[in-house]
Amino acid sequence: QVQLVESGGDLVQAGGSLRLSCAASGRTFSTYSSGWFRQAPGKEREFVAAISSSGNNYDAGSVKGRFIISRDNAKNTVYLQMNSLKPEDTAVYYCGVFSRGSIYNAGSYDYWGQGTQVTVST
Repeated sequence: QVQLVESGGDLVQAGGSLRLSCAASGRTFSTYSSGWFRQAPGKEREFVAAISSSGNNYDAGSVKGRFIISRDNAKNTVYLQMNSLKPEDTAVYYCGVFSRGSIYNAGSYDYWGQGTQVTVST
């Protein structure tokens, strides 16, 4: 069992930056791959970025060069550094972990956090 708690969401102006954190409980966190998804009102949950248990990074084309995912296994925490934010980045951001399957597919994830709201104003 893994429990995830996201934090760091806020209201920010376009062009600004935020860092989201996802704190995990459980001694086996380092064996999981972790990912960030987002969901805007009326839209499906979409992949943003992920990092494998071995440290390989993956990200969506829409955030490439702007968002950076990282993890600190000693702190059981995954981060999402978001730079050059745009209004279209506005969404609830969710952190998840999984052990097998496609890193891009939300259905592969075993555990999710409750989400944190990111709002980017013009």
